[in-house]
Amino acid sequence: MKSLTDPETAQGDGVEEIRGFIESLAEKVEEVKRKHSAILASPNPDEKTKAELEDLMADIKKLANKVRSKLKSIQQTIEQEEGQNRSSADLRIRKTQHSTLSRKFVEVMSEYNTTQSDYRERCKGRIQRQLEITGRNTTNEELESMLESDNPAIFTSGIIMDNITQQAMNEIETRHNEIIKLENSIRELHDMFMDMAMLVESQGEMIDRIEYNVEHSVDYVERAVSDTKKAVKYQSKARRVITIAYTLTGHFIRRTLLVLSWSIF
Repeated sequence: MKSLTDPETAQGDGVEEIRGFIESLAEKVEEVKRKHSAILASPNPDEKTKAELEDLMADIKKLANKVRSKLKSIQQTIEQEEGQNRSSADLRIRKTQHSTLSRKFVEVMSEYNTTQSDYRERCKGRIQRQLEITGRNTTNEELESMLESDNPAIFTSGIIMDNITQQAMNEIETRHNEIIKLENSIRELHDMFMDMAMLVESQGEMIDRIEYNVEHSVDYVERAVSDTKKAVKYQSKARRVITIAYTLTGHFIRRTLLVLSWSIF
């Protein structure tokens, strides 16, 4: 396979531009990880760091939508030429470029999905530990129900105020606010993430290979469906369901990427 930077192949359709956008996305995802660590390292992170994280998330959303739009445009052009029964070395090269760029794009966004999910769990863990310090033990289901509330006072309800410090209250409120912002971001990206799953599946002749592997992945699919049903059973609000669906979609895409790697190389 020729490199996307090869002058012979890296022309037309904005391939180099898309590659640059994807590289920028990867860098921004790494920066998000650093911001997450900085925020978690302090019980009361500074507003500047939190604002920088929000700006990064907005940049990633904007850039990801731009990449998706450009990849879909290339896909439509390829399909039009195939519909006209055109077959050339140039068309094959562009199909390979499109497949490679799509795969890399999904890899980066899957990493972003994992980063977001991990951060949510770490924020939730900090809240749970602070509650335990005050003598209030909660199950995972109880904590998830509390997280669905927009009122941070729900976390200190029933706690003797002498048993909780102002610092602990501030940290609980900070982590809760971070989770609310994170879930808003997840909802905004959900439709795009589902669209990406379809994009990965639509890689021309790779479909047969994907279908073959799906037939041999019945156990995995059944487990995923079962997990989804269990998760939905314990949730009463839509945003929690979206979070679960987003995570499961990430697992599916990562599995599909493995299939694609078998097909390409």
